[in-house]
Amino acid sequence: MPQLLPFAGLLLLSQASLAPATPQESDSLRIGMSTALTGPAAALGQGVKSGAEAYFAEVNAAGGIRGRFLELIVLDDGYEPARTGPNMRALVGDHDVFAVIGNVGTPTAAVAVPIAQELEVPLFGAFTGAGLLRKTPPDRWIVNYRASYAQETAAMVKGLVHDLGLKPSQVAFFTQDDAYGMAGYTGGIKALKAMGYEAAEFLPHGRYPRNTVQVESGLAAIMDPRNDVKAVIMVGAYKPCAQFIRLARKHGLDALFLNVSFVGSAALAKDLGPVGEGVVVTQVVPHFESDFAGVQDYRQLIPEDHRGFVSLEGYLLARAFVAGLHGVRGDLTRDALIDTLEAGLPIDLGLGAPSQLSSADHQLSDSVWPTVIQSDGSYGAIEDWSDLRAYLEVH
Repeated sequence: MPQLLPFAGLLLLSQASLAPATPQESDSLRIGMSTALTGPAAALGQGVKSGAEAYFAEVNAAGGIRGRFLELIVLDDGYEPARTGPNMRALVGDHDVFAVIGNVGTPTAAVAVPIAQELEVPLFGAFTGAGLLRKTPPDRWIVNYRASYAQETAAMVKGLVHDLGLKPSQVAFFTQDDAYGMAGYTGGIKALKAMGYEAAEFLPHGRYPRNTVQVESGLAAIMDPRNDVKAVIMVGAYKPCAQFIRLARKHGLDALFLNVSFVGSAALAKDLGPVGEGVVVTQVVPHFESDFAGVQDYRQLIPEDHRGFVSLEGYLLARAFVAGLHGVRGDLTRDALIDTLEAGLPIDLGLGAPSQLSSADHQLSDSVWPTVIQSDGSYGAIEDWSDLRAYLEVH
């Protein structure tokens, strides 16, 4: 059953006393989401959902969109592509959603993207950095908020080789055996080749099956004694990545472990506990305790114990989506939204300069912020990759 979210009930009393009358649910503008509310990626789906909920609640408190109540309809796909297709068709066909936002995952996006294209419904801000959502020229109905996995792994490669001084031959990969893992892996290989390392495809590469913690074979491929691995770029979910790191450290692999944002930072740190110190996670949003105006706005809405990189991304993608709705002149239609975004509507998320899209560029942000798990389990920003020498002695 879909989860209908009555946002007006989430509002703070102080806001409600000052807000215009809340639009009626019967005159709602329905927005859909197919995401992982259960399963190994549930922390991601729930985080994106909560961030989007918080911003939609604020919009509804201020009168909604042209007097219409924003209603978010969320269907659980458990991070399984076989469930995403029926969810997408149900959201559009049965629930008549205006757009779908914040879907989680690459294998699920592989199903959602062609359906969005077929049904001509915007798929906005999917929580994935895969290239299949970033074609050249871009698919008309696909709009991204976040930087790509290729940009995240390229930032890792640059930091490891140029800044930290590792040899390219000392880099290995551990990835989920599906489209998500391959997206991150190919991005890292491309970055290594761009810096002149033509043997990148022969680097150690371990894999594991999606929705499992069967990491032993992947670890064995990397810990082959013929390898001199000092850094492992990881493209997976938090449970298998945490299991890999625990086993690798137990068996003496003295290396840096670097994860892309999709891993789920909070869940990874919690799962690892004290073993997590020194583990790197690249982020596609600023730190949730940073001083950016947009992040300060986010903190006003989200209780301290619910703040994190994932819910911040949910908040920002919802804010960007609503900015697009507000920018439409004339009838509010799906085509009008895409036309408005492609015309270069400035979208100010409070992260510095406003973002703009075009018919040739459907990605709002290219920024990557590296972070590292500290001794107390919290995340600290990496200002200089050479600071990671404290966690690894480069030979």
